[in-house]
Amino acid sequence: MSGTEIADPTQLGATQIVEAMRDGKLSSRALMEAVLDRIDRLNPGINAIVSLRPRAELLAEARDRDNRALAGPLHGLPVAIKDLVATKGLRTTFGSPVFADNIPEADDLVAARLKAAGAIVIGKTNTPEWGHGSHTFNPVFGPTRNPYDPACSAGGSSGGAAAALAARMLPLADGSDMMGSLRNPAAFCNVYGFRPSWGLVPQDSGGDTFLSTLSTEGPMARSPRDLALLLSVLAGPNPEAPFGRPPPDLSDIGCETLSGKRIGWLADWGGAYPLEPGIRETCEAALAVFEDLGAIVEPLDPPFPAEDLWSSWTTLRAGLNAGSKQALASDPEKRALTKPESLWEIDQGQALSAAAFYEASRIRSLWYREAAQLFERFDALALPSAQVWPFPVDWRHPTRIGSREMDTYHRWMEVVVPVSLAGLPCLGLPAGFSDAGLPMGMQLFGPTGSDAAILAMGDAYHRATDWPPRRPPALS
Repeated sequence: MSGTEIADPTQLGATQIVEAMRDGKLSSRALMEAVLDRIDRLNPGINAIVSLRPRAELLAEARDRDNRALAGPLHGLPVAIKDLVATKGLRTTFGSPVFADNIPEADDLVAARLKAAGAIVIGKTNTPEWGHGSHTFNPVFGPTRNPYDPACSAGGSSGGAAAALAARMLPLADGSDMMGSLRNPAAFCNVYGFRPSWGLVPQDSGGDTFLSTLSTEGPMARSPRDLALLLSVLAGPNPEAPFGRPPPDLSDIGCETLSGKRIGWLADWGGAYPLEPGIRETCEAALAVFEDLGAIVEPLDPPFPAEDLWSSWTTLRAGLNAGSKQALASDPEKRALTKPESLWEIDQGQALSAAAFYEASRIRSLWYREAAQLFERFDALALPSAQVWPFPVDWRHPTRIGSREMDTYHRWMEVVVPVSLAGLPCLGLPAGFSDAGLPMGMQLFGPTGSDAAILAMGDAYHRATDWPPRRPPALS
């Protein structure tokens, strides 16, 4: 297989690549050469991919794939794994100088499943230190820049993944999402991110797996069909971890019509979530596409007090960070090397009482019940994916939205909390662009277990809008 029939395979989606390789029109080696050439040319200005493996090793591995029968749904596809996921023999830093030279002896579950599916791991994607904050920068590798404007942030914490996808340096990417980390960078980079129903992509069994139910791994891509391809690899129970969900049938997420589908539009949650000018209008233009496809969009009043959601969220998040990262705060040398935002999370969590933690979980339970009742009336709900447009890359984080001061380092991304707190499946989809040419996205989310249905709605929208192929970044 020479791959000569395809001029530039980096422009193809993952499912297109898989089909081309299956039909003998593209070889893994030709794909790898094109991907590495593009990384060599573009990554120095974007800094999305880090810890890149040597070219000769990767080409040899691709050649080996070509000499084998197709095995696994990602056979021969190059991937770079988020730098919060341990990869055997490949530097994994978590964005922290404490782990700047860390070489894991074993793969985390995500890395193991990608390799088992036939993917070739070429390196890692950049992330904020410990994944804290939706802006990808760290003292080990520096900031990731937005392919649509290198002076701006690519979002986070899966910012390296989103930027690499937008720049066509990867056909697929994994990410993780606690507080919008699959959704915010997708919005900032005009790609798709999917937060699955909690438990669909199981936790790795290396730490607490009973209390830690706020974060999940998930796929990122340039189309919902590519999301479904990667999700089919990542999903499935882990017998060593509780609460796993059986994977849905993702073999065909095609949706010919959205006729009769009901979408509840939550906008700015009754003013609780301030939005920069133009974001609401951009999302409402995206909702108009759903209406054109036959869906019914209905504006909704806030279904739950935003401050209660925020209180529950910050309490549970801080408590879990204090438990999992207490060693960073208690060791003076490690504390001195840890970012202030992470220390704030840990210190806040260590001051919590059991009663406060229980009350936060009770509020979370009430919100889950309220959301379930909403989904008796609606097939999906919608919110903006972000409250601000991509901001200057040299900021640590936005400190105000309009006239409203942000009282924490992450308050400016509060709009993602309702989904995260309830563990609901959520598609972060491209919604459009600002007058300055910067991307924005919208969250489309449904009841627990509706992953395939939400992806199908997104696929119909994608075929009508085609945002990532229609509006790629202007890169030289």
